[in-house]
Amino acid sequence: MDSPNQPGPKRSWAKRLGILGAVTIPALLSGCTKEQIATGFFPVESKGATNHTEAYTSLWNGAWIASLVLGLIVWGLILWAMIAYRRRKNDRGLPVQLRYSMPIEILFTVTPIIVVLGFFFQSVQVMDKTTDDRTPGEQVIEVAGKQWAWDFNYVTENVHLAGTQVALDGTEAPEKTAPTLYLPVDTDLEIRLRSRDVIHSFWIPAFLEKRDMIPGHPQSIHLRAEKEGEYVGKCAELCGEYHSEMLFNVKVVSQQEFEQYTKSLADQGNTGVLGPEYDRNWYPKEGAQQ
Repeated sequence: MDSPNQPGPKRSWAKRLGILGAVTIPALLSGCTKEQIATGFFPVESKGATNHTEAYTSLWNGAWIASLVLGLIVWGLILWAMIAYRRRKNDRGLPVQLRYSMPIEILFTVTPIIVVLGFFFQSVQVMDKTTDDRTPGEQVIEVAGKQWAWDFNYVTENVHLAGTQVALDGTEAPEKTAPTLYLPVDTDLEIRLRSRDVIHSFWIPAFLEKRDMIPGHPQSIHLRAEKEGEYVGKCAELCGEYHSEMLFNVKVVSQQEFEQYTKSLADQGNTGVLGPEYDRNWYPKEGAQQ
């Protein structure tokens, strides 16, 4: 046992940092479930939701894990340099001055290039499978955004649903009044997107995809919903006073249930599609545009 007049054993800085990390990291991750970690903290319901979500999740997880590893290495080197080359009490004058170190210069130049190229090629591969997917749709559905609701045209079935704005008053559950987009499971879909008035953004968080809807510039999403269930959607672009009420639901159902739903729309008289005649005409008079 040490004498009371003698200092106790000194702990190295590396050991102290190791103890700090061992305590901090488990504390930060203790509130996370395995599903949340596996999906990269994306919505848990996104797992297996479409044929694109796995590619998005893999890219995201690979990116943040690689970034974290590189960050730990850089932070470790910075702390090591701060501690190993710190000025001691007995030091006098300036330390030995070096102009450069060729191996370190090469390392610091080549490493970022390799990392950036790796991220670039991985992103291109994922975009080729997802954003650039142009698989012909067995079902073509047109989604028209408007202040502040949605119209759904089931083009293949030649029926439609005219959505109405959700009234958020703090008491009524929005999912009961929001327009619902029905999608058949395991079916190649072409979702055409357009705006009737101002810029909107079509977003289903569980699908991990979002598209801006700019007037006069239609877009489309090609995907396949692979898991039956109910999801939420919303406009992700500030589009006016009641932007927060521009909500909709998504139901991925069996082919039989989808056919029953579209038939019910036809029985209600919602045949045909809602076309551009319902768009807002910004220049009603000829020659008014400047």
